[in-house]
Amino acid sequence: MPVEPPAPIRARRLNLDPLHMTLRRQSRLRPAAQFSIRMAIMIGMIVIIVAFHWIERDSLKDQIDGHVSFSDVIYFTMISATTTGYGDIVPVTDRARLFDALVVTPIRVFFLLLLAGTAYTFIIKQTWNRWLMKLIQKNLHDHILIAGFGVSNDKALEELLARGTLPKRIVVIDNDRDALDRAAECGVAVLQGDATRDETLLAAHVDRAAALLISTGRDDSNILVVLTARKLSAKVNISVTISETDNEDLAKQAGADTVINPVSFTGLLLAGSLEGPYRAEYLSDLATSEGKVMLRERIIGDEEAGRAPHEVCGGQIVRLVREGRVHAAGDPAFHSLRSGDRVLEIIDSA
Repeated sequence: MPVEPPAPIRARRLNLDPLHMTLRRQSRLRPAAQFSIRMAIMIGMIVIIVAFHWIERDSLKDQIDGHVSFSDVIYFTMISATTTGYGDIVPVTDRARLFDALVVTPIRVFFLLLLAGTAYTFIIKQTWNRWLMKLIQKNLHDHILIAGFGVSNDKALEELLARGTLPKRIVVIDNDRDALDRAAECGVAVLQGDATRDETLLAAHVDRAAALLISTGRDDSNILVVLTARKLSAKVNISVTISETDNEDLAKQAGADTVINPVSFTGLLLAGSLEGPYRAEYLSDLATSEGKVMLRERIIGDEEAGRAPHEVCGGQIVRLVREGRVHAAGDPAFHSLRSGDRVLEIIDSA
């Protein structure tokens, strides 16, 4: 029976329904330009109202001195556009009253929405985001960073959550806001920025991270992220995808612990499928948490030292790594385990 994915994954899949998707493009205008445009719209509307009231000043009555000056028009316009007025200057003709009812009143509502939206966008939202970012950064320890949120890292995030990794332990870094929106639906923290830059990785506290998964879609960018991350942290475990075989050594020299070539791996699966239809399916089972079996990597503890692989409880040990050297099942080192050995074993995922 297939394993039901966690709620965040199910929700994210449901949100990809084309009927519920919206087409959008990120504004190229800087915040200062957006603010200037909003202010220009407000000033333009005020100028229109002032011009009408000045031209139709005979339609207004000043209850104080009976004379409507240009300063009275500006005063009446500002009061009418922002509040309901004080009653000291009032429209007395049907034309002026209709203009105030049909034009000034909607503008007044628009002003309130525009001012509230501007305050939220440029003050409240930025202050809230800065406070929230500091709070998240404070709690980032032994977390997992995902640089780039394309097809590979999208699947990696899904698999991490399916294996029980808490969303609060994951931070996704990408320049694409739409990609970050998809990631945020899973409950993880997101950071918009360039992962090749020091300040971006420092903001994500790569120095305190347990692992960094890199898949930006370009080998040169991936290797640059590896170099930047390794410069900032000597202990973080770095895994990177490389599409060109010639670049695999460069990624390792840059400091990557694990280099994965999805193109080569796919080719191996395709070639292996010619010898039987179930080999690729079994390898897929080993790699994912939804399969019937799973490939697990772990460290041998003191209580298991001195025992043979088949005597260790857990699963079937298929590979042993001792002091950086890989030993297969036929090697003499395989006969007796030592504390600190790293083993790969096939276990039941049930």
